[in-house]
Formats: sequence, C-alpha cells, structure tokens
Amino acid sequence: MASTPLSLILLTLNIQLLLLLSPQTNAQTPSAPAPSPPGLVNLTGILDKAGQYTTLIRLLNETQVGNQIENQLNTSTEGMSVFAPTDNAFNNLKAGAINNLTDQQKVELVLYHVTPKYYSLSDLLTVSNPVRTQASGGSGNWGLNFTGKGNQVNVSTGVVVTQINNPLRQQFPLSVFQLDQVLLPEELFGTNPPGSPPPPAKSPSGSPSTTTNSAAGTPPPKSAGGRNLVGWGLAFGLGLVCMGALS
Repeated sequence: MASTPLSLILLTLNIQLLLLLSPQTNAQTPSAPAPSPPGLVNLTGILDKAGQYTTLIRLLNETQVGNQIENQLNTSTEGMSVFAPTDNAFNNLKAGAINNLTDQQKVELVLYHVTPKYYSLSDLLTVSNPVRTQASGGSGNWGLNFTGKGNQVNVSTGVVVTQINNPLRQQFPLSVFQLDQVLLPEELFGTNPPGSPPPPAKSPSGSPSTTTNSAAGTPPPKSAGGRNLVGWGLAFGLGLVCMGALS
C-alpha cells in the first residue's frame, strides 16, 4: 500500500515534466518554409509570352543587350523601362533599314529603346524632356521626348512620333510598353538613313580634254561666204593691176 502514494507522486511529477517540456517541443518544431524570393526578371520571356515580338527578341539576343538588361535589372535600384516595337513595326521600315546597320549601330538602336529608370505610363506625362536612354552618353543626344494628356502618351525621336500603346508590364523594376513604330534616332536615321542611295557626285565644271580644246583648240573653219569675199578681192586687185599696165 505504501507504494501507491509513491506511484501517484511519480505520475504527478511526470505530468508536470511533460507540461514543462511541451513549449520547448513546440518551439523546436520546424516552422513553415519562408516564401521563396520572386524570380529574376526575364525580358525576353515577357516578350515571347506576349507574342508578335520575334524581331525584337532576335535583336536582343544577337546584340547581347537582352542579357545586359536582365543583369542590370536584378541589381538596379532605379529599374528600367523598355519600349518594344512589334514585328509589324519592323516590317514597315524601308528595306535594308536594319540589315544595313553595323553591329555597333544595332546595339545602339536596341539600347535606344531602353531607359535606365522605371517609368509607369503616368510618369511619362511629367518627365523632363529629353529623357536619357541606355544609348545616351556617347556622341549625340540619344534622348526621347514624351508628350500627351490623360491616358494617351506619345514619344518622339525627332524622326518619328508614335503613341505608346498597351503596357505589357508595369511592375517595378521593369515596365514594358508596346509600340507600333520603331524608334529611329536622329543619330542613325536623321541625315543619311542607312540603306539610302548615296547622293550623286557633282559633275565637274569641265573635263581636262574640254579645257585643253578650249584653250588651244583649232580655229573654226571658214564659212563659204568668207571664201567668196576673198576670191572677189583677188580678182578686183588683178583688174586694177591690168588697167594700170594698159594706161
């Protein structure tokens, strides 16, 4: 019988011990995993999903500008904005407008469609023109000018003016806007557009042979009237000589 109180005491101690350990057990229980960080921004993936940007994607890959943009996006605190011409926009260009560009000029053309700062559509109504692009910093301006009112925003390069249409993405750090025209910078297409025929060479004022003939040319042939006058003059002179001899 004496063992019964001892058993009750041990049981009570065990229950208290379990109650004391239970919070620690709960604290050591692994919590739910934290949400994974958002995926890296994939510009070409956004364009590919939207469709009708095959030419722009090809240029982004050929020039390596696509990789450069994505690397900067994932480390930038300012974000970026991309103005994306559709395939129809490229198809409406004059023949050779893109193919006649050098590799460096193609890089500059693609960079001209990117600003080193994130802008929403409403931001573009209040920016200070001209807005710098990724092509800015070298020779020339390489800037964009934005105008508009309400929900309509136009962008001008000095060569073309087009409306900014459907935003494909407006979420920091990247905004992507659809364009129906390619942004042609004055630095490449303003004076002598690539693919245009060279201006005709000025004709010389006179060829060497013409100049030589003019300076030391043969005298013009005498006319028939001139020869007749000379003949009559000789005959008249002989007549006078004969009359003088007879007298």
